[in-house]
Amino acid sequence: MNITTEQAQKALEAGIKKSKELDVKMNIAVVDSGANIKSFIRMDGAWLGSADIAIKKAKTARYFDMDSGEIGKLSQPGKPLFNIEHSNEGLISFPGGVLVKNKAGEIIGAIGVSGSSVENDHEVASYAAKNL
Repeated sequence: MNITTEQAQKALEAGIKKSKELDVKMNIAVVDSGANIKSFIRMDGAWLGSADIAIKKAKTARYFDMDSGEIGKLSQPGKPLFNIEHSNEGLISFPGGVLVKNKAGEIIGAIGVSGSSVENDHEVASYAAKNL
């Protein structure tokens, strides 16, 4: 199962809506179940450097089937995944990447958001994932 074009577009729209509510400018990336870019938007005024981060957050979540922030907890010094962020052409191991699941609970993709605090990034990504 893959996220559809229509679902990816709805996720972007939901992410934009939540970003505006929080008064932040975000980069929002949607990847399919194979971690391929399905949809992306850089809101007007969003940081240029955050585009790559948003994409990598989405891919990180999908590569390991967990939120990017969870990878971060496991990749600290002394933890089992220390230095994992250097794999896969670079991962992002802080919040803002979340999985997208269908109604049956199957993973169909992931969303990555970057452009504000990690708390806001995660909030926008989570909202987008739940409102597609």
